[in-house]
Amino acid sequence: MQEELEDYILKHIDAEGDDLRRLNRETHLYHLRPRMCSGHLQGRMLKMMVRMIRPQHILELGTFTGYSALCLAEGLADDSCRLDTIEIDDELEDFIRAHFDASPLAPRINLHIGDARDVLPTIEGDFDLVFIDANKREYCQYYEMVFPRVASGGFIIADNTLWDGKVVDWGKKLDAQTEGILRFNDMIAADDRVEKVILPIRDGLTIIYKK
Repeated sequence: MQEELEDYILKHIDAEGDDLRRLNRETHLYHLRPRMCSGHLQGRMLKMMVRMIRPQHILELGTFTGYSALCLAEGLADDSCRLDTIEIDDELEDFIRAHFDASPLAPRINLHIGDARDVLPTIEGDFDLVFIDANKREYCQYYEMVFPRVASGGFIIADNTLWDGKVVDWGKKLDAQTEGILRFNDMIAADDRVEKVILPIRDGLTIIYKK
């Protein structure tokens, strides 16, 4: 997206709020790869999707510094709904918890530190919405792992599915992350148990509806 067009969009959508603005700034100040933070536009999109889907239980794979989790939690109807979010990098835990604890949305969020493959079996219940934004090499495995626990009529949203355009222009060397995204996109395209669409927002969001 052209920078001027993105600036125009940001001026004409809801503000991200002070908590999210502070989290975004501190992510850029103190962490490597701050581009992994969802940011203003995608954050408002995630909140709006939650408003439309009206889930009772959300699962997020890949918390990073917590921006997307706060946006997802913001869209929930009330504190009776919950978000379970899993982050593998334990060095991020203190930063994430500090921002979650400072938010009025804290009662809606359960943070789990560890490998999603180990943590997921410990989380009770099925999910109305799953947001996948973790290791791109493992997207297919994550999908197969969560699919049985997504309610019929539920949604899976996968981030980074256009992967900086590398899905169509990866050149002679196919890196492991791009290969993982390509496998995932092909698998979803062939899965007749779901309806799917890719939105060219930021780095690509795939919206998957379980029939």
